Amino acid sequence: MRALATLGKYALATLGEIGQVSIFAANGVRNCFAPPFYFKEIARQMVAIGFYSLPIVGLTAVFVGMALALQMFVGFTRFNAEGAVATVVVIGITRELGPVFAGLMVAGRVSSAIAAELGSMRVSEQIDALTTLRVDPFKFLVAPRIIAGVLTIPFLTLIADIIGVMGGFLVSTTLLGYSAGSYINQTIQNMAAIDVISGLVKAAVFGLAITVFGCYHGFYSDLGARGVGNATMSAVVSSCIGILILNYLLTALFFGT
Repeated sequence: MRALATLGKYALATLGEIGQVSIFAANGVRNCFAPPFYFKEIARQMVAIGFYSLPIVGLTAVFVGMALALQMFVGFTRFNAEGAVATVVVIGITRELGPVFAGLMVAGRVSSAIAAELGSMRVSEQIDALTTLRVDPFKFLVAPRIIAGVLTIPFLTLIADIIGVMGGFLVSTTLLGYSAGSYINQTIQNMAAIDVISGLVKAAVFGLAITVFGCYHGFYSDLGARGVGNATMSAVVSSCIGILILNYLLTALFFGT
């Protein structure tokens, strides 16, 4: 009975946490559509989330595309299906690997930064000061970050798709003996609009999850350096797990039978 009570305690705590995050997300999204709009803060967050994340996303995408091409070539040679490498690379990058890896890289960089920033503001009572000055913290702190994340991460994903496909193209044409013209033609012929669109929709949802988790854990951070550190760690873990769960749900929604 003691073990069951402990299990029930953690289950109820988990459900309570999910409810609090859901309410926080709903409140944050609602404030994205209600004035006033802090366009300068939105622009600053778009630069911090999107532009500064571009190098790590691009570097990750090119090596993912290169490794995927090598793996597919080795696997398909067993079935004499080497010609399908270009098809699998473009579909795998645009549907799954592009948005997922871009989301995970941004989660590790951005979600932790948001949680640390807002956690520090909570510790130094700057959030309470905003409330005292009659500035809604959700409108000034949370909404701009959500808007920036939802808008910029799809662009990062699109760039990751292009760089990842080019990484597979470089490996295939320089190491695996494929013709550049035929590889490009096969890539174009087998790439459907739904592949790219589904990846961009996933990226927008991932951007929402990353910013919501980062803001939530930072907004309700415990006081002290340890509290800020725990908030940062929780934000990254929650964002990564959320991305993987949402990726499956969205994949089932777009391509499930």
